[in-house]
Amino acid sequence: MRLKERFKTSRILVFYGILLFFLFAIKCKSPSGPETQESEKGYFHYLLGNSQDAVTNAFPGYVLMGGGRDVDFAFKWMIDKGAGGDFVVIRATGTDAYNSYIYNMGNVDSVETFVIYSKRGANNDFVIQRLIQAEAVFIAGGNQADYTRFWKGTALTETLNTLLFKGIPLGGTSAGVAVLGEFVFSALKGTVYSDEALSDPYNPTITIDQNFINIPLLNQVITDSHFSDRDRMGRLVVFLARIMKDYELTFMRGIGIDEETALMVLPDGSSEAYGTGHVYFLSTDHQPETCDVGVPLTFRDIHVYRIGGNGSFHLSTWQGFGGISYFVSAEKGNLVSSIGSIY
Repeated sequence: MRLKERFKTSRILVFYGILLFFLFAIKCKSPSGPETQESEKGYFHYLLGNSQDAVTNAFPGYVLMGGGRDVDFAFKWMIDKGAGGDFVVIRATGTDAYNSYIYNMGNVDSVETFVIYSKRGANNDFVIQRLIQAEAVFIAGGNQADYTRFWKGTALTETLNTLLFKGIPLGGTSAGVAVLGEFVFSALKGTVYSDEALSDPYNPTITIDQNFINIPLLNQVITDSHFSDRDRMGRLVVFLARIMKDYELTFMRGIGIDEETALMVLPDGSSEAYGTGHVYFLSTDHQPETCDVGVPLTFRDIHVYRIGGNGSFHLSTWQGFGGISYFVSAEKGNLVSSIGSIY
């Protein structure tokens, strides 16, 4: 009996000894390495190229990209504006895939990606130090709800505004372009589809935010991406109606951008589209006829100007050249167009 008890006790001791060994090994391993340390600070950092600060004479400009496959020409345009300096990509999720993509285009001192997924990361001194040294900044796609939750009102957005004032080129794609206008569909309660928005302009999933960053050319503008590809004309019309009514504005504008398409904007407001799709410029100077909770939207005569690769548009005067002009209207939740097609 005693022999069996001793054997049982020794087995238990061996088991707990092995368990303690593995726990100790895990504890010793987990804090080591920069990636774990960075994650505790609320960000991950990836650098390709020269770690020292390059000082170049960057030129201002903006890239609004519609998502989907990236437009190479737009990145080369930003690299050129950055005059061969340091290119910084910021995002809340994802990887460092942009590093090699941009670096291999040439004429950059370095490319670095910050995956910033908390307010702690967005206020981190190292993140801000590296960002303020950038000659070009690009906001990747993802979920604009993350950008709103983690970045708005932090040192990160304050630094972006500082860079804009300095004349550093800034761009974004998909969710990254959604936060460039004065007004933002923040998607804090998920996305919304055009039919849902048109049938009830106060659908709970329609969350509108304001003043994420300050680009004067995009004052009283809201942007949307994946535009015709995901049939977003209806929801953009609803966004305009909601903002006009809720903020009691006298005019409001919207920009919708197709996938694989980019709008390059100069500081004077002149812009050109490049890529396989179109860019849509919406404007209104009147209140919606019917915009109430649970009631299908009626909002008539929203002006649309559509440009493709051969067209241009001036954001300062809100006038286009080489494109197509038409009107869209929401009639009791149904969208109609003066040219037959809403796109």
